[in-house]
Amino acid sequence: MPDSDPDKKRKPLRPPTPDRFQMPKVFLVWIFIIGAVMALWYFNPGNVSPPTELNIAQIVDLTEEGAVKVGEIRTDLSGGRDWSIIKGETHTLQFTNAKGEATASFQGSGRLTDTSLEKLQSTGIYRERPATTVWAQLAGNIIPFIIIIGLLYFLFVRQLRNAGKGAMSFGKSKAKMLQQHRDKVSFKEVAGCDEAKEEIAEVVDFLRDPKKFQKMGGKIPKGILLVGPPGTGKTLLAKAVAGEAEVPFFSVSGSDFVEMFVGVGASRVRDMFEQGRKNAPCIIFIDEIDAVGRQRGAGLGGGNDEREQTLNSLLVEMDGFDTTDGVIIVAATNRPDVLDSALLRPGRFDRQIHVDLPDLLGRDQILRVHARKISLSDDVDLTGIARATAGMSGADLANLLNEGALLAARRNKKKVEAIDMEDAREKVLFGRERRRVMDDDEKKMTAYHEAGHALIGALLNDDWLPIHKVTILPRGQALGMAMYVPRKEMLSYHKKRLLNTIASGLAGRIAEEMVFDDISNGAASDIKQVTRTARHMVCDWGMSPLGPIAYGENQDTVFLGRDITRNEHLSPDTANLIDVEVKKIIHDQYERATQLMTEHRAALDGIAEGLLEYETIEGRHVMEIIQHGEIKSPVISSLPPVDEPEEKPKADGEKGKQESESDLGGAGSPAPSPA
Repeated sequence: MPDSDPDKKRKPLRPPTPDRFQMPKVFLVWIFIIGAVMALWYFNPGNVSPPTELNIAQIVDLTEEGAVKVGEIRTDLSGGRDWSIIKGETHTLQFTNAKGEATASFQGSGRLTDTSLEKLQSTGIYRERPATTVWAQLAGNIIPFIIIIGLLYFLFVRQLRNAGKGAMSFGKSKAKMLQQHRDKVSFKEVAGCDEAKEEIAEVVDFLRDPKKFQKMGGKIPKGILLVGPPGTGKTLLAKAVAGEAEVPFFSVSGSDFVEMFVGVGASRVRDMFEQGRKNAPCIIFIDEIDAVGRQRGAGLGGGNDEREQTLNSLLVEMDGFDTTDGVIIVAATNRPDVLDSALLRPGRFDRQIHVDLPDLLGRDQILRVHARKISLSDDVDLTGIARATAGMSGADLANLLNEGALLAARRNKKKVEAIDMEDAREKVLFGRERRRVMDDDEKKMTAYHEAGHALIGALLNDDWLPIHKVTILPRGQALGMAMYVPRKEMLSYHKKRLLNTIASGLAGRIAEEMVFDDISNGAASDIKQVTRTARHMVCDWGMSPLGPIAYGENQDTVFLGRDITRNEHLSPDTANLIDVEVKKIIHDQYERATQLMTEHRAALDGIAEGLLEYETIEGRHVMEIIQHGEIKSPVISSLPPVDEPEEKPKADGEKGKQESESDLGGAGSPAPSPA
């Protein structure tokens, strides 16, 4: 009986050996080039004129006269009698060959007597070549033909033979088997998604010890779908499964099944599962499955196109009449809403694992994993960075550490310091700092605009979202910016906080109107975000007198949904009420922010003067101005750009849009970013 001890380790798997030898394509190309050159040389020696035919006596006379430059004597054994061939070139004499061309080379053949041979050898001009046999001549004539025929076989016959297995091998699967000894990733290197890691680890445990689950009557899931925003680590989690599981692991992208020829995608699906059956039990990972698994008949058009045939083949292979045992499908997507319902049912994708954005603890763990390869200084606080990067994915955090390392290297430092990480965080979140030349009036208006944001934000926002920094240095598309850093996770948004956000968003426009008695287009981004937040409060979140009713169901895109037509769920009267409520929310907060700014006009002027003097001030400086009327703590001037040329000033007509803040829905900003 076979050994049934589950504690014994399984033997390491060997990669499957190919069915036959596959010659590299580069080698075939070189064979083709060499064969072509040999064929050209053999059949067409070029434009060289043929030598003039002379007899042996004439050659001996030329040699005695000293007209021969170099020569060669070859004795040929053919027909059982001695026969010599003499070739040579003259110094100055010109002969006329059979074609009437002038040539300085000659050739002669015939019986060479001992006397003539001594005369030719005494000059020291001729060299003797060994005699050639009939077999050598025959081999010299046949070998080029054999090389050319073999080359034609490799180039054409093998291609025609493979063509029967799919149109020029298009129907072959592009799934690649992951080698276990190369770039192995374990679960220890995956951080920030503990729940997802625990769920997918059950598959690895089942593959290692299936009898443990079969005793209870359990079956291994047919398919596992990893769902989450981009950059959260879905592909990395699949690589960890490949590293932990002691079974073959095939990786393929959803776009590899899409081709211009009808039926190629379905053929690749069948070939992929055929490879899986040969190596069962195994895992097949399909990245970005939404490229091939979209809803059938969605939007305009539909029909029996290539993508739907590929999807039908995938559905049949996963759980059709012929059940495939031991082949587990792991797929990843960030668009589960567009997948076909038949693909998501139990029996195909039995389990959906949500890989969400990491929380504070998860971000701290991710930063520590990626920081192993970076030389960090002792003053770098990874926990503080994790607290200040709410809303960032694992890929964003890895990019943040990489930007910090690049900045430190450009500043000729040996280790990455805290100031480098702070500059890298602001660059990733808000854009690179640019030194744009502005005149005094433009700079003063920008300073008061940002001072208005900072003042109202500091007065209204509580401890959950304090003001972090205010600057009038351009970043991205904005001429200035007020930055906020949340102290804790923002999992939900309260009505009072949303109203405070709207008030602080309108503060820049209010400050311009109050100080200059004029307004600019610098509040364009603020107005859009404020209007979007107020409309969500009325239509989606039930935060208005209209009650807890959703009025935004008809805002989805037609071509990505199931319906071809759009149904309006709002009457004209209801739409008018929505507009009235949105306008009332924004107007009330505008009046509220105006009253607060009037009461603290001295603080507004103090913040603006600090910005004009230092260009960038911290959040603590804003609070000191509000409480004491002046800045108490020292101000650290911002570092200039490293090895970057200053941007040329633009004319007044090319200023473009002024945007006081980045999108408030971004990471580290007060307003939400609703889906």
